[in-house]
Amino acid sequence: MTDERKDVGGDQPAADSPADWTTMSRRGWLKALVSIPVIGVFVYNFVRKRAAEATKRQAIMAELGVSERGPAVIPDLISKPPGERLRVGIIGFGGEGEALVRHAGFAHPGWVEDARKAVAENPRDKQLEVYLNQQDLNIAITAVCDVFDVRAERGIAASQVEVRPGGGALPAAKRYRRYQDMLQSGDVDAVIIATPDHWHSRMTMDAVAEGIHVYCEKCMTRTEEEALAMHAAVKASDIVFQLGHQNRASESHNKAREIIAANILGPITLVEATTNRNTPWGAWVWDIHEEGNPATIDWEHFQEPAAHKVPFNLGRFFRWRCWYDYGTGLSGDLLSHEYDAVNQILEVGIPKSAVSSGGIYYFKDGRDVPDVFQSVFEYPDRDLTVMYSATLANGRNRSAVFMGHDASMRVSGSLTVSADSDSTRYEQKIKDRMIDPSVPMFTYQPGLKGIDAVTSATEEYFASRGLLYTYQGGRRVSSYHLLIGEWLDVIRNGGQTSCNIDRGFEEAITCHMATRSYLEGRRVTWDPVRRRIV
Repeated sequence: MTDERKDVGGDQPAADSPADWTTMSRRGWLKALVSIPVIGVFVYNFVRKRAAEATKRQAIMAELGVSERGPAVIPDLISKPPGERLRVGIIGFGGEGEALVRHAGFAHPGWVEDARKAVAENPRDKQLEVYLNQQDLNIAITAVCDVFDVRAERGIAASQVEVRPGGGALPAAKRYRRYQDMLQSGDVDAVIIATPDHWHSRMTMDAVAEGIHVYCEKCMTRTEEEALAMHAAVKASDIVFQLGHQNRASESHNKAREIIAANILGPITLVEATTNRNTPWGAWVWDIHEEGNPATIDWEHFQEPAAHKVPFNLGRFFRWRCWYDYGTGLSGDLLSHEYDAVNQILEVGIPKSAVSSGGIYYFKDGRDVPDVFQSVFEYPDRDLTVMYSATLANGRNRSAVFMGHDASMRVSGSLTVSADSDSTRYEQKIKDRMIDPSVPMFTYQPGLKGIDAVTSATEEYFASRGLLYTYQGGRRVSSYHLLIGEWLDVIRNGGQTSCNIDRGFEEAITCHMATRSYLEGRRVTWDPVRRRIV
């Protein structure tokens, strides 16, 4: 697609050899191709169509004031080459914890072997390449804490892996059975907290007390009270805090911010965000490890901060998101992502009110969190409503749609902007057929060189897909890696993380408002003076 756009744009003299093709004039090679039956007609019509689209594109971009070329402006999240080596501890080496450590540069050896096999079977598989091309963040994983012995052992193995960015094995991490012992050991400068939500606030505040920097997974806390206490503790400290919302490093989200700043959509009054899944795994019916038992799992320590204590239960340990004792279900796990994306793009903050509904409609497996969930947030000072809906029994594509008077913007891994047929701003261009409201004005696809103003059906399909990775300077990179790199850079060089404690507090309170409304069956509001949900 990119190459086709380049070919249409310039004069290229005729030549006989492929090497001279780039110097052939458009008129010359068109004449040559037209002399070939069928193919010539096809190419001639194709080029004419592309030239017409280019004219439309230029007119649209002039109207919008948007740069046609160039990727989204994503600052280099590492301001200087990493300085002295930082000692990092990991608390919770489950699926998310292992992923975070891998994107920090320490993959488990078994993952490396599986990735090698995947490349051998499919050369287009890029996971190993992306991992090895990560910047060496100059850290060591010096400490691992997990209540499940098997996971702790995996964390230790990852800490001394030889195949990693920068290369070369480092000394093995030390295993701690209690995170407090890790924090007080003198072995760590910073910690990654990837435990269930009911541990987040206690661990973060204990780390703050020891002057240890924190990267914490979302949802930031399990309760409103925890959010207030955690926010106060971090704000009163000098530690660097980052909440794990990877969309903060997404190229499409940063481009969306540029579009909002240019007022391309006009006044935005409604945002709709959805998260849909249709697999048991997507509904948190995660695998129960064959080695999980009372001898390998410290169950009593795991449930220590939980609201209700129950006898040893493998389902609750491995599928903890299904119960409010340990998390906040759809609100804290999935709504939190969508809310933070909206907050990143529009800077909406905490809503005035929230109303939620839903229920357990499909997964009748003993869980107490809903598998269908809706929330409506009101921002009267912004003349804005944000609506969220989710089901765990249907896989309809995930996206967020920002609806303005003049255009709508759909954001996922890519970005699409479509004019509204009754737009005031684009009224004349719609009348002149320069803009067709039935097709996108333009799409933005991370990894390509810019915006395409006239989108084909194929382009529209790819634009609708979410991506695990983002792109920086045209290079595919893990958004996890970028966010961790930013956190480490701020620790070394100062500044602010993109998902700092203030943004985390806004996320936590918004999610807790949604949960409170659902559990209490009523509309709730945020009192900014008393700093309470009422």
